[in-house]
Amino acid sequence: MEITILSPGIYTYGAMLIGGVLRDAGHRVTLTRTPAVPADDSVLLMSLFSTQHLLDPALRDLARTHREQGGKVYVGGPVSAAPEMVLGELAPDAVVVGEGEETVIRLVEEGVSPDLSGIAFLDAGRPVVTPPAPPASMDRPLPLIPDDIGSQSVRGASAYIETHRGCIGGCTFCQVPRFFGRAIRSRPLESIVEEVKAFSAHGATRLSVSGGTGSLYGSTGGEMNPEAFIELLRAMAEVMGQKNISSPDIRVDCITDEILDAVRQYTIGWVFFGIESGSERVLRLMGKGATVRQVEEAVERCREHGLRVAGSFIVGYPGETERDYEATKDLIAALSLDDVFVSSAEPIPATPLADLAVRTPRDKNPAFVPHTGEYRALNLTESEARCFDLMMHADLFRPQLRLVTDEVYNTYLAEARKQGQDIRAATELILRYARP
Repeated sequence: MEITILSPGIYTYGAMLIGGVLRDAGHRVTLTRTPAVPADDSVLLMSLFSTQHLLDPALRDLARTHREQGGKVYVGGPVSAAPEMVLGELAPDAVVVGEGEETVIRLVEEGVSPDLSGIAFLDAGRPVVTPPAPPASMDRPLPLIPDDIGSQSVRGASAYIETHRGCIGGCTFCQVPRFFGRAIRSRPLESIVEEVKAFSAHGATRLSVSGGTGSLYGSTGGEMNPEAFIELLRAMAEVMGQKNISSPDIRVDCITDEILDAVRQYTIGWVFFGIESGSERVLRLMGKGATVRQVEEAVERCREHGLRVAGSFIVGYPGETERDYEATKDLIAALSLDDVFVSSAEPIPATPLADLAVRTPRDKNPAFVPHTGEYRALNLTESEARCFDLMMHADLFRPQLRLVTDEVYNTYLAEARKQGQDIRAATELILRYARP
């Protein structure tokens, strides 16, 4: 069967993995980043990772056109956490809900059936969601790796390798523990190394460890296994080279001296912490499970091991006060991070933050409240103003000072406005499908 997998904008690991599963099942699979109508009688599988994809007119038109021409359209990926929303916005033949490695083969070969677990479809206009499929095996075929993978850069990496699934954390804004669970399921090291070699052979220039928190690889029963993670980094570096591996995403409470030494020895030498806020109160609202003191200690330990440290921060979380925001500014000034990423709080469907966004009146939600302070002439919301302000503030406290030129100023302002627009659109979408 002819199958086209669309992964809009970037080749995601999930799209490549499903491509490999279908290829090994005997199907002819094409993986593309560019929306285009495939052959009339083929299957179009849309692998969508962002809520914004559901609002994209081009993707809506593509799904409708392909179905009108006699083709089948299925949707999978992280957006499947809200299957009713996907059905309502894109009207595909079915949604692959959750981990789809086994489900997708039966779906493309047998078609939609209420007896097929792990799918959602419309029956006389009514959404039907079948019982969930069991967790997928972590022993899987090689992904379908495109020949131009080396041209891709996702935070500097050609691709993110999935080493495990699940996360011990319960962050309210994150989909990972809701999608994969909180128990850690790790892949066999031999399988990962084989995959790294395949990516290298296809021209990948740098690979990054994925899985939510990289250092949880090999964990069992809630206990970390630093030796397994260290061996993972060493084995990947043997294939790609020391400076072509990164393992950026690590929780501040999931590090040891041995882990940090391995990050320095086998990777590009960066650690990326999801710090999110300098307010203990907001960290509790976010379910972060870490304290400001733990953040400070983790950054200090990384520097003792010769590592560079980046941090991500979220502003405009419903309930965040001006005092909370000032605490975040103070923390950034104290940490003097090597790089900072700032985001406004975006409600992702099927997360507690999405539920909170539904319950929060607009006149209390920073994503909608007009900013009346220093940047009022720019016509920003409170969330946009904090995002813009924090990006500029962070530049003042880098070890290497970055001047806020007119170009930088305008780039930050445009980014803050775009985030605000996307978040309001996502909130409106979630509200349309919220159960009373």
